[in-house]
Amino acid sequence: MNKEAWSAFRKVCGEYRRMVDKTAVAVPAELIQQLVDGRDGPSYTVDTPVVYNLSLEDVTQESTIKMILVADNPGRREQTAENRRYLVGPSGKIAEKFFRDNPDLGIDFRQNVLILNKTPIHTPRTAELKTLRAFGNPALNDALIFSQKAMAELLSAFWTALGGGAVKVWITGYSEMKKGGVFDSYTKTLHELCAANSRFKKSIFFFRHFSMNQFTIDLKQQRRPGETTAESLRRIGTAYRERILL
Repeated sequence: MNKEAWSAFRKVCGEYRRMVDKTAVAVPAELIQQLVDGRDGPSYTVDTPVVYNLSLEDVTQESTIKMILVADNPGRREQTAENRRYLVGPSGKIAEKFFRDNPDLGIDFRQNVLILNKTPIHTPRTAELKTLRAFGNPALNDALIFSQKAMAELLSAFWTALGGGAVKVWITGYSEMKKGGVFDSYTKTLHELCAANSRFKKSIFFFRHFSMNQFTIDLKQQRRPGETTAESLRRIGTAYRERILL
């Protein structure tokens, strides 16, 4: 990154951290702990209810970011005190393996990919964001909406800071981006941003989740004979984009 791009990148990182701090006021750890303790499945201690991705602090002016990948929200491993990084659990390992197994894409997942989420609010499973809403806490519900809008805006800001069209955006997981879904607010904001910037829209590609190999299975099922991996990804990602960002 040149000096101007680096300055812009660090500025967006600062905006991101301030947004996380603001959101955290309405999402205390004890509230997420209540969710964890009241669900089926293993219990654990909630360290970080709202997670800023510390991987951003590993980016230097000499780093080469080729892609922004957007996942859902921080899970159990992502929120631990020793991590506080996105996609470091099973889904992240699958994503890392995919890029390692496809060197023709020219992407090192841990070096060339900036990872964001649709919200920084932690839940054990993404669907449990609905459970948080059911708590009936107005401040919490406002925080859920605010954080999604902010994350969509930050995606656009990071994309611009990193050079715009030179950086691809992969948004994984789109089932809850429909109207009335958990990430409805994120989708609405993304629509507005894309309507204002067609270059930004054309840089975005949608895919299935990396979790449980959904991404890889979908790619295998839809791949056409004679296509390179890059060609298949562009075609599939574009088709999903046109379905979601009408």
